[in-house]
Amino acid sequence: MLVLSRREGESLVFPALEIEITVVEIRGDKVRIGITADREKQVYRNELLERLDFNGGKDARVDE
Repeated sequence: MLVLSRREGESLVFPALEIEITVVEIRGDKVRIGITADREKQVYRNELLERLDFNGGKDARVDE
């Protein structure tokens, strides 16, 4: 695992994937991030992806 430090307003860029991740806000132990990517790119939270894999790739209902 690569671990990088970023401050609020700083970004990570993945040129080959055409994705930019920006630290939007840091509040206590929570970090808000913004993701800039083409709408065709799928972005999942890890816990949701694990649920999808657990269900054989079928969509899982997520209550937010």
